[in-house]
Amino acid sequence: MLVMGRLVLVSLVTFALAVVAPAAGQEDPSTAKARVDQHISQLQAEIDAAQAQEGVLTSQLSEIATELRAAQSAVDEAQATLDRLEAELATEQLQLERLTQELRIQTKRLVSLQREYVRVVAVLEQRVRAIYIHEQPDALAFILSAASFSDLIDNYEFEKRIGEQDQQIVREVQAAKKKAAAERKATIRTRTLTEAVVSVISARTADARSLRDRLVVNRDTLSAAQRLKQSAIDSARESRAEYLSEVDALAAQSAALAAAIQGAQGVAGSTSTGAPSAAGLIWPINGPVTSGFGMRWGRMHEGIDIAAAIGTPVHAAADGTVIYASWMTGYGNLVVVDHGNGLATAYAHASALVVRVGQAVSQGQTVSLVGSTGNSTGPHLHFEVRVNGVAVDPLLYL
Repeated sequence: MLVMGRLVLVSLVTFALAVVAPAAGQEDPSTAKARVDQHISQLQAEIDAAQAQEGVLTSQLSEIATELRAAQSAVDEAQATLDRLEAELATEQLQLERLTQELRIQTKRLVSLQREYVRVVAVLEQRVRAIYIHEQPDALAFILSAASFSDLIDNYEFEKRIGEQDQQIVREVQAAKKKAAAERKATIRTRTLTEAVVSVISARTADARSLRDRLVVNRDTLSAAQRLKQSAIDSARESRAEYLSEVDALAAQSAALAAAIQGAQGVAGSTSTGAPSAAGLIWPINGPVTSGFGMRWGRMHEGIDIAAAIGTPVHAAADGTVIYASWMTGYGNLVVVDHGNGLATAYAHASALVVRVGQAVSQGQTVSLVGSTGNSTGPHLHFEVRVNGVAVDPLLYL
C-alpha cells in the first residue's frame, strides 16, 4: 500500500508540475506558489494516508491471524473425527473380511457335509438291501451255515452292529450338515449387518474427509492472505526504514552542505533573497518525482527525488559556477552549482561527476550522471535548491 501511496504521490506531483510549469513565465511567484502549495498539501495527505494504511494492514493481519487460528482448530477437530472414523472403518472392514473368509470356509464345509451325507445314505441303503437279501433264506439255513454256535452269535452281532453304526453315521452326518447350514446362515446374517455398518461408516468417513478438505482449503487461503498482508507490511516498513535512513543521512549532511555553499558564495559575493531569475530553472532530468520536499514521518526531506536509470545525464538547472564536486557522506557523489544572487542547486547520488570546482556551466549542461551512491535506496537524482545555504522547495523554482 505504501507503493500505491507513492504512485499517487507521483501522479499528483506530475499534475502539479503540469499546472505550474506553463504558468511560470506568465504568473507572479506568489500565485504559482499558492497553486503548488495546494498540491503539496494534497501530497502530504496522500503520504499520511499511506502511513495510516500500514495501521490498517496491521489490523487486518491481526484479524486474519485470529481467523487462521480458528480455521486451524476446525481442521484439527475435523481431522480427529476423520481419524476416528477411519479407524472404525478399518476395524469393520477387517471384521467383514474375516466373516467373508469364514463364510467361504463354512460354505466349503457344508458342501462337503452334503456330499458326505449323500454318500453315507447310499451306503446305508446298500447295507439295508444286503441285509434284506441275506435274510431271505429261512433261519435254519442261516444256522446251518455257521461253523459253530460262536460263529452264529458273532455273525448276528456283527450284522446288527453294522446296521446300527451305519444309522448312527447317517444321523451324525445329518446333524453336522444341519449345524453347518445354521452356522453359515448366522454368518451370512452377521456379514450382512457388517456390510451395512461398513457402508454407513464409509459414507460418514467420506463426508468427514470432504469437510476436512474444505476446511484445509479455507485455512490455506487464510494462510496465503496472512503471508501477503505480512509481506505488504514488511515491504512498507522496509521502504520507510530505508527512506528514513536516507533522510537521516542527508539531514546530517545538510548543515555541512549549507556551510559549504555559504562559504563559496561568500567568497564570490553571491548573496540575495534568492528570487528566481526571469528565465527560471529547468528540470535537471526528466522523470517522476518519487519523494517531495518537506516533513516525512517526523524528518525533513530537503529536496525532491526524481527517478531515473543509472547513467542518465543530469543537467544544470541554470547558468552558474561549480562550487562543490566531490564525495559527501549521505549525498554520495555531489555537485553544487552557484547561480548567483544567493541561489544554488545541488545534485546528489551521482554515479559519476563530469565537472570540477570552479568550472562555469550553462543551463542544460551535463554536470553528472544518475547513480545510487551514498545513502540511497535506488537509482535516482536527489535535487535541492538552496537560498543562502538554506534548503527551499525546488518545485517553487522549477
